[in-house]
Amino acid sequence: MGLLICNGEIVTHEDHYFADLYIEDQWITQIGKNLSAPPGTTVVDATGKLIFPGFIDPHVHIYLPFMGTFAKDTYETASVAALVGGTTSMIEMCCPSRQEDALDGYKLWKSKAEGISACDYAFHMAVTRFDDKTEAQLREIVADGTTSFKIFLSYKNFFGVDDGEMYQTLKLARELGVIVTAHCENAELVSRLQQELIGQGKTGPEWHEPSRPETVEAEGTGRFATFLETTGAHGYVVHLSCAAALKAAVEAKARGVKLSIESVLPHFLLDKTYAERDGVEGLKYVMSPPLRDKANQTVLWNALEAGQIDTVGTDHCPFDLNQKLLGKDAFTQIPNGIPGLEDRVNLMYTYGVKRGELNIHRFVDALSTRVSKLFGLYPRKGLIAVGSDADLVIYDPGYRGVVSAKTQHMNNDYSGFEGVEIEGRPAVVTVRGNVQVRDGVFVGEQGRSKFLRRGVRQELAGDTNAS
Repeated sequence: MGLLICNGEIVTHEDHYFADLYIEDQWITQIGKNLSAPPGTTVVDATGKLIFPGFIDPHVHIYLPFMGTFAKDTYETASVAALVGGTTSMIEMCCPSRQEDALDGYKLWKSKAEGISACDYAFHMAVTRFDDKTEAQLREIVADGTTSFKIFLSYKNFFGVDDGEMYQTLKLARELGVIVTAHCENAELVSRLQQELIGQGKTGPEWHEPSRPETVEAEGTGRFATFLETTGAHGYVVHLSCAAALKAAVEAKARGVKLSIESVLPHFLLDKTYAERDGVEGLKYVMSPPLRDKANQTVLWNALEAGQIDTVGTDHCPFDLNQKLLGKDAFTQIPNGIPGLEDRVNLMYTYGVKRGELNIHRFVDALSTRVSKLFGLYPRKGLIAVGSDADLVIYDPGYRGVVSAKTQHMNNDYSGFEGVEIEGRPAVVTVRGNVQVRDGVFVGEQGRSKFLRRGVRQELAGDTNAS
């Protein structure tokens, strides 16, 4: 049975126009005015609505054993939350620790999503050590369609790699045509600063940011860029949080380093004073990189508008209040992360497009199209065109509401954005032509998902001789 969407305003990364869309067999098959459809077609009237390509979150954690506990969401809960918020595809960080086998970890992460997720999904494969088995395992993982890696320049002895392992990972990535995402800090400096602060009796969540200052993030960003420049690999900085790190990244891009930049929702709207609140309130807002001085927000918004920041993700990582309280006596024991998967589109639209100066086409680009291009999903995803997957968000700009843990679908007992106003929300969300959400309610099929196998990008592959 087909689906006809009529009378809406289509908005892409480069254009907007009024047209109807006809969907059949999971794909967009016609775009035009006054389209007719055969009997039995489902019709959605999008009068007064915006029609966006399905949004893609490039950075989420669903299954995550971390800091002595597990993130709260499953693919059953997280995929519904994503769809209600307008995200139709997400890329999860597959993160076995240094002590675990990479290939076994990859298979485990895949098993958590298969047949369960309500939206499409892919993975970034974390490289948390590089030993005599790693290269063969990574080649097998890439052959399976996971064509992006993740490295941590942080979390010493758990996820973190040393410079030698980073070099080996980047050399292999260059050969294979794989993009490498990186958490950019300095594991040794963070470890030293944490020990010093705890030793001085500075144990509360307000000391998390001083243990990972902006200088440490800037150093990690610059070091990652230097290794990219030396190996010729393409890199992607995740969750960039501050002006100093942005400066390091932009300067590297200006001298020809193949480097893309992601920032995440919390750093656009929250600042370090949230982690300075009393009791559990402060614990909620511990994440890495930490929330920064508020002055950084204007810098990030301006860089996003200018296209210096390529994409906006969430780093969705939900730990509940009891889990956060594991660190009540030492900030180093607070599980890092905040939920956000459901809120990204509405909050970036409200505070970027509606109340800020973010161009609506740049909004679509940063939250959908550029993600799809960077990670091998374009033009299947991130585009409204004949032949593209019918992942669509029919958006109601007239909706007014507030974010609340009481109404969210994420499996967590608090929201980091409690009480924040929103202007607009998805009215209808489709995944490959199937209506999955109507007016904030999941009405679709659990398990209607595809693992998004991605090809390598030949333009990234090449001779691995140092340049």
